[in-house]
Formats: sequence, C-alpha cells, structure tokens
Amino acid sequence: MMDSPKLTARQQQILDLVQTTIERTGSPPTRAEIATELGFKSPNAAEEHLQALARKGVIELVGGTSRGIRLQSSTLRAVNEARGKQFSLPLASLAQLSLPLIGRVAAGNPILAQENVEQTYVLEASLFQRKPDYLLRVKGLSMRDVGIMDGDLLAVQKASEARNGQIVVARLNDEVTVKRFQRGRDGIELLPENPDFQPIVVSPDIEDFSIEGIAVGLVRQNLLF
Repeated sequence: MMDSPKLTARQQQILDLVQTTIERTGSPPTRAEIATELGFKSPNAAEEHLQALARKGVIELVGGTSRGIRLQSSTLRAVNEARGKQFSLPLASLAQLSLPLIGRVAAGNPILAQENVEQTYVLEASLFQRKPDYLLRVKGLSMRDVGIMDGDLLAVQKASEARNGQIVVARLNDEVTVKRFQRGRDGIELLPENPDFQPIVVSPDIEDFSIEGIAVGLVRQNLLF
C-alpha cells in the first residue's frame, strides 16, 4: 500500500470530519460548518487547513461552491482500509453493482417501475460508501452549490425516512425532486442549494409526499462508458 501523506493532528481531524459528513449527509461540510464544529474563530482558519490538505493531495478543492471539497480516490481507499473495510471482494458479482438508471418518473408510478428505467449501469461497489439501489438522472440546477448539476446521475439508497441535512429524493404529488431535508417545529422543508430557488414547504395541500431515498453518491455522465 502507498504511504499516506503525513498530516498534522488538526489536518487529520478536518479530514475525518469531511469524511464523516459525506457519509452522514451525502455532501461535504462548508467552511463555516468546519469552523463551528472544530471551534475555529472564522471560516478562514478552516480554509487554510483545507488548502494544506489539498497541497498534500488528499482532497481536491472545487471553486465556486460552498461545499466544493472532494476526497481523492486514494484517500477514500486509505480511510476505508484503516477502518477494516474490504475493497477487493472475493466474488466479482459482489464487487460490482447493477444499477437501474431512472429518467423521468411517470406520474403516480413507483420510482423503480420498469417504464421509468432508461438503462442499467454496472459500477464498482467501491465507488460508494453506502450501497445505492438506483441512479436518478438529475434535472435542473437547484442543487448546484453542492456540485449536483443538470444531467448528473445521483446514486440513491431506498429509504422512507431521512435525518436533517441529508440530501433526499422526495415525491411531491406527481413530481420527484432532489433537495436537502429539514424537519422543524413547523413541519418539513425541502431546501435547495442554489439561491435562485426557493425552499419547498411540505404543506397539508400536498396530498402525496414521501421520501423515496437518500443520496449516497454522484456519478458524472462523462465518467461512464
């Protein structure tokens, strides 16, 4: 195994926080969230440590988004090997996932109904921290600021419940949407990650509301062949 770059204790703490936030919510933390979690006086201190991690090659910083932090594949491997997770699975059938790609969801149909499936992709299981059940083609730019762009394929694990902060696939009447889930005292809101879009308040007027799944990864269309 390749030697991992030597990190300071604080850098390792930030790397661990990025990793656990991605696992828990499906997206990395903002600089402000890192600062709050680790007790920094300002997001600038978090930014300095992130720049150092980027120079050491364990993360990639993507400009223009508040959550533009990506773990390098070598970092993911090292983290998971340290946790005892096995990437070289004994059977090829277990090491790969056959995932249906859901395009436009027909009104009133279960999301995995055959008529919604455009095609099937076979992907390495090691691409995902949690096993997805299907891929959903993203439409629109309401989640742009967490790096989810129009045409991307969102990896989704089936679920009927969600925790605050998780990115979910939700059904609202006859529409399926991808948003960040937030439940408060006044009810449920589905939050965009783009200031050009307004939050969706799940009101009593919405007859059919349900959580269809939790985002567990993202696949760029141009990475598939």
